[in-house]
Amino acid sequence: MIWRHRWSLAAFIISLAALTACGHSEEEWQAKLKENQELQNQLNAEKAAHQKAESDFSAASAQVDQLKGQLKKAGVDLSNLNADLAEQKSALDKLRKDKEQLEAIRKRFELLKQKLESLTRLGLNVTVRKNRMTIQLPGDVLFDSGRVDLKKDGKDILLKVAEVVRNDKDLNSRTFQVAGHTDNKPLAGGPYKDNWGLSVMRAREVLSLLVTPTGEKAGGGGLPPDHWSAAGYGDTDPVAANDVPENMQKNRRVELVVMPNVEEMLDLKSLTK
Repeated sequence: MIWRHRWSLAAFIISLAALTACGHSEEEWQAKLKENQELQNQLNAEKAAHQKAESDFSAASAQVDQLKGQLKKAGVDLSNLNADLAEQKSALDKLRKDKEQLEAIRKRFELLKQKLESLTRLGLNVTVRKNRMTIQLPGDVLFDSGRVDLKKDGKDILLKVAEVVRNDKDLNSRTFQVAGHTDNKPLAGGPYKDNWGLSVMRAREVLSLLVTPTGEKAGGGGLPPDHWSAAGYGDTDPVAANDVPENMQKNRRVELVVMPNVEEMLDLKSLTK
């Protein structure tokens, strides 16, 4: 910036000499003198601003050095401080990624819930129990009292459930458990000995129908056997108190439990609120 004004001053002197040589008027002479003075004033102002900037920079540098000294005296290591900030940034990045992962799981859960909701039209209850998505089938619709042979209406319902699962790629790739449940009324003898045995055999019977291949002869659900298992809980996992016939009927049930993947081991119940 200074060199530009020097060049302007030099140009002025040259033009002044030219004016003198050419015999210009007094007014032109005075105008050039005024222009020269203005350029000189600008040059002086910029020199002063430059000196002030250098002075301010020196003062700021000294203040920074003073603050560093005070921090060091107080036991604050700036290198450690930077490391702490880096750790905090890393923790925030991880928290953001975890949040994104949970949101993806939430969306998959909601999609799974929507797909299973179609089963409610069959009179089934789709709910979350013990952190697992569960399809509840009334035991009295599936079996006669104390028996393990599926009734015709029970078979029809199970085949419709199998059709829904089989025709959905995502559902069909999931792992399920067939869980048998009873009320607390003691089983009066018979080949199954107790409610444990009855619930296990009922779960096995449902499982067998679901994984049997489809077709006129077999007439099964055609679901992949390696994705299904069976378990019996007897009367140990009631959904209602065994105090009145209506509640005991609720406890006599078979559940198709969608087993969560490892990444889905979070509180699914909170996602339904």
